[in-house]
Amino acid sequence: MKLFVGLDVSLEKTAICVISEHGKIVREAKAASEPEALARWIENLDGTIAVVGLEAGPLSQWLHRGMTESGLSVVLMETRQVKGALKAMPIKTDRRDAEGIARLLHLGWFRPVHCKSVSAQEVRALLSARKAVQQGFITLELSLRGLLRNFGLKVGAISRGRFEHRIRELTADNPMLFPATEPMLRARASLRQELAGLERRVRQLAQDDPVCHRLMSMPGVGAVVALTYRSAVDDPSRFTSSKKVGPWVGLTPSRNQSGERDISGGITKAGDINLRRALCQAATVTMHRGRSTWLRTWAVQVARRRGAKRAMVALARRISVILHRIWTDGTTFRSEIQVPHAT
Repeated sequence: MKLFVGLDVSLEKTAICVISEHGKIVREAKAASEPEALARWIENLDGTIAVVGLEAGPLSQWLHRGMTESGLSVVLMETRQVKGALKAMPIKTDRRDAEGIARLLHLGWFRPVHCKSVSAQEVRALLSARKAVQQGFITLELSLRGLLRNFGLKVGAISRGRFEHRIRELTADNPMLFPATEPMLRARASLRQELAGLERRVRQLAQDDPVCHRLMSMPGVGAVVALTYRSAVDDPSRFTSSKKVGPWVGLTPSRNQSGERDISGGITKAGDINLRRALCQAATVTMHRGRSTWLRTWAVQVARRRGAKRAMVALARRISVILHRIWTDGTTFRSEIQVPHAT
């Protein structure tokens, strides 16, 4: 008898539901959210394990890797699709969610998600750390500006190198503001130093990676964008065509068609939000500050006909396709080819 195992993962415990090939619930239980504990529980079931499914989440890739190494057939299921299906249930509990996941497996109504390699997850961790430190640095600067603005002290437009001096200059004559801002300035200096170290690490990592080095031959694509793209795609062979990268990132228009109604809306925003933002940033740089190439000329033509925002999204989508082709072909970006017609 074939068995379909649905897992609803939480931090400490995982709800498990096992459904037979006839759609009947065979067994339900809870186990520790550890790959060894889950694999041991599943392997003790009577029957043939057809597939084990769990929703993509913070622990899912670690659990997927551990259970796969134990010899189980495990799939990661797309979060938005699973949540949409589980909304039909009037009562939401971990037990019901595990049952819903198992039934999706039984019906085959799910979209598998790629489980990233350990190296890709490590690169993403480095990029996430850089972003967190950068955000803390920016937040401190904005807090200092807002704190002084209440007293009519305006920092104004100033370089980051002179920011600390400007704050001390404004608060020097105030015995209350000076001790209030000094700890924030020291924290800002520490964050700035750590951010510089992470930036050096990111640039070095991109330069040492042959794939990222080729990706950075494209205008607007720097170390951060190249590493974000490489870690998000991870395995380029999982896309049968480079044109499928754009829809996967969520840079294609949504569509709502029913009967006489057929509406094309904004982009779907599916997939990796960090990659989508990185591609949009690369497109913005290419359009406004990049060197003159056939790609920039094409984007300008689209902007004249459809507007700057649509042109930026179209350029971001095209960059994702070109980067995939550069990766798979082992080539670099060529700026001397003929200018294509705007579409």
